[in-house]
Amino acid sequence: MSVAERKLREKELVRKKIIDAALQLVKSEGWEALSIRKIADAIEYSAPVIYDHFANKEAILFEISQDGFKLLLSNIHKAISKKASPKEELKAFVETYWKFALKNRSYFKLMFGVGMPCCGEGKMKTEFGALQDIIYEIIKKIIIEKKTNIESACYKTHAFWSAIHGFTSIMIARSADVPQTMNVSVLDQMVVNIIENL
Repeated sequence: MSVAERKLREKELVRKKIIDAALQLVKSEGWEALSIRKIADAIEYSAPVIYDHFANKEAILFEISQDGFKLLLSNIHKAISKKASPKEELKAFVETYWKFALKNRSYFKLMFGVGMPCCGEGKMKTEFGALQDIIYEIIKKIIIEKKTNIESACYKTHAFWSAIHGFTSIMIARSADVPQTMNVSVLDQMVVNIIENL
């Protein structure tokens, strides 16, 4: 291994340490408490080392949110690939989305800005668009099967995701006072109603 390759590898290792430490701090203390100083203390480096890799805290949060989107997209692709019909794909999408949000609250809040200002200087995440594309393709297949208006696929995609994401965000923000069985029932009925109206 050349000196240049070794330096690059070491730089990537430090970058990974920064991201891992930041994510752990977000999980344990919340995104509001995250600071460059805390990350530096956690990985036992000085703050300037952090700034060698990231411009600021928001750049670190943006990278973490992209990792969250990649994980969610991977889970969704696995879930829908096992389904035989578009309706089952849509149900699998919703179930995977919901479970991801419950299991990965810190990621979910960061990815979608739930209860926090959005990170990443307003940049649109390509992964966000990829989620929308998955929903659109599934909804379009259902519309074709039902022989309804294909022109409405874009509108119905937006309406579907707005309903599912809105409900999930509300439950993430206040899930302690609502039984999970009720949440799941509401979500299931919402999906049934949406499919009926496609």
